[in-house]
Amino acid sequence: MSALERDEGVARAEQILLANGGELGLLGSSQAYRQVWARDSMICGLGLLLCDDAEGRAIHRRSLETLRRYQSSLGKIPHNVGLANLEDPALVAYGGRMEGGAGDQVVKDTSHAGVVDSNLWYILGHAFDWQATGDTAFLREAWPSLQAALLWLRYQDVNECGLLEAHESMDWADLFANRYNTLYANVLYYVVWRSMARLAGALGEPSEPYTARAVDVRRKINILLWVGPEQPKDWDAISRERQEWLYTLKRIETELVVRPFYLPYVAFRDYADRLDTIGNLLAILFGVADQAQADKILDYIHGCGLNEPYPVRCLYPPVQPGDKDWRDYYRVRNLNLPDHYHNGGAWPYIGGFYVAALVRAGRLDEAARQLGKLRAMNRAGVSGEWGFNEWFHGASGRPMGFDGQSWSAALYMYAVDAVRRGAPALIAFDEAE
Repeated sequence: MSALERDEGVARAEQILLANGGELGLLGSSQAYRQVWARDSMICGLGLLLCDDAEGRAIHRRSLETLRRYQSSLGKIPHNVGLANLEDPALVAYGGRMEGGAGDQVVKDTSHAGVVDSNLWYILGHAFDWQATGDTAFLREAWPSLQAALLWLRYQDVNECGLLEAHESMDWADLFANRYNTLYANVLYYVVWRSMARLAGALGEPSEPYTARAVDVRRKINILLWVGPEQPKDWDAISRERQEWLYTLKRIETELVVRPFYLPYVAFRDYADRLDTIGNLLAILFGVADQAQADKILDYIHGCGLNEPYPVRCLYPPVQPGDKDWRDYYRVRNLNLPDHYHNGGAWPYIGGFYVAALVRAGRLDEAARQLGKLRAMNRAGVSGEWGFNEWFHGASGRPMGFDGQSWSAALYMYAVDAVRRGAPALIAFDEAE
């Protein structure tokens, strides 16, 4: 018996994950996304590393090795890597051939080639693996690749402010207008520096420079993206360090006064005023938010009903046509209309992070209640019971994506484990690190 006491949902989730494993690693879904997606596969490590079957860990390793194999000379981790037949017209949509020969060919995606979170999750995927296995030999082999991936990320800080600058539609919400200093990317950037400190220490390398950078990233996230008395602004220090932030921060202070969540982005003399759920949940899970901030975020999610009918809607309020962040490309394949997809849809994988964040914040009873709703969500599907569907309409609660989604299954396993252990696995840091 593993740490996951067996139940039907966990057993079904593990079946999905193992069935979605392939020679290159973990595929995104049994029905679509038949590639190893960097973000999806690394997030799914949180479930794969909890599997009873040793094949779960083996699949995660294959994903890591595939992403490393196709890392660019500049350190960029590909958005996704997959197999495509030479006769398959979809080959054109997913970039050029990577290897010669007949039959199936490995191809690297170039449709969203500049995504910033592939490198972030790749480093975290190695951190999850090392924490679960303690395999220092595998870590040592990967270390030069991890250093190259981190260097590529550092060059995405184009103004050297200490935070990442991300282009529009270049994170997990890859058809959405978050941009510049985004919450989601920079929370991950913080935990990447923390993880690199831990991994460096495991290899006998100096860890202090990584820890110092992590502290700086956390401080700047809270200066720039939190609006409220929990993180008062030192205007003299901001003026000395980052004068370019002053205009926008003064606007935010005057126009918003206070908010119970981190803003999704701050750009050049611009910002967005809405809740990016996944960014805020990751801020709780990884310790960017303190307890007071975590309580405000979770109270707001509950108060707005974003955990109804299922946990949890990814954005509030949705962007409407005519808003400054509306884009006509939101209409592509009917995806990002209000309450759809990235624009306020409900995602089971984010629901798994929600349950884990509730546990991290000490709300164990509410976490157990939301886990029951997440279980019901994953039972629903377009092709039958236990669909582990991709995403649900934010208002109706009906499944609208593809069934057999790896990260829906993986994060359900992770949420179950967090509730039963009373703590989220694989992501904890000691304050002394």
